[in-house]
Amino acid sequence: MNFTTVAPKVFKAVLALDAAARDGLDPVLLELVQIRASQVNRCAYCIDYHTGDARKAGESEERIYQLSAWEESSLYTAKERAALALTEAVTLLPAGVPDSVYDEAARHFEEKELAQLIALIFTVNAWNRMNVTTRKVPGTE
Repeated sequence: MNFTTVAPKVFKAVLALDAAARDGLDPVLLELVQIRASQVNRCAYCIDYHTGDARKAGESEERIYQLSAWEESSLYTAKERAALALTEAVTLLPAGVPDSVYDEAARHFEEKELAQLIALIFTVNAWNRMNVTTRKVPGTE
């Protein structure tokens, strides 16, 4: 299914949400979060798309490769680790967002930036669900 043509109003609304969610966030952190959510959701299209964008933003191959095991890696800052933990908690919402995860993210992000990060996380989850459900193939438009 080509969601762009079948449901253009919905697609444009998600694009607008995506643009708004990115506002004020570091481009590299933004891509790490989107890749990690996409890995958790098993969205091959989004993993492919965001790893390319991460490279364009200056992210290293090594950090992209180790992202699936970020908790065991020493390559990520405390702020990135807090963002990645929050990403996983929000993505796996039935488990809830533990207070400790939220509090750690709040230690590293100003309130406005934290709101943007949360918006980015739920937006990439919307993209993942759209692309997984409609069987979007990596490398296609």
